[in-house]
Amino acid sequence: MPNIKSAIKRVSVIEKKTLQNNMVKSAYKTAVKTFEAAVAEGDKSKAEATFKEAVKKIDQACTKNVIKANTASRKKSSLSKKLNTLK
Repeated sequence: MPNIKSAIKRVSVIEKKTLQNNMVKSAYKTAVKTFEAAVAEGDKSKAEATFKEAVKKIDQACTKNVIKANTASRKKSSLSKKLNTLK
């Protein structure tokens, strides 16, 4: 443990930020998994609805710098390709 007051504060702030980042990352991963499950079922209307939610969560994670912009773009592209295979 750090002894300096500012270092102690940084440790607590980092712990809080890490929890927030994990929440955002978990939310977008869950959204992607629900979309992939809908694609696996072959349900086009459900897949379209969950695609919008997944893209929204990916954009939120990108905005909060949980994932990088290129990673977000790559994930959205792969999801849209999966959606287009249903049509």
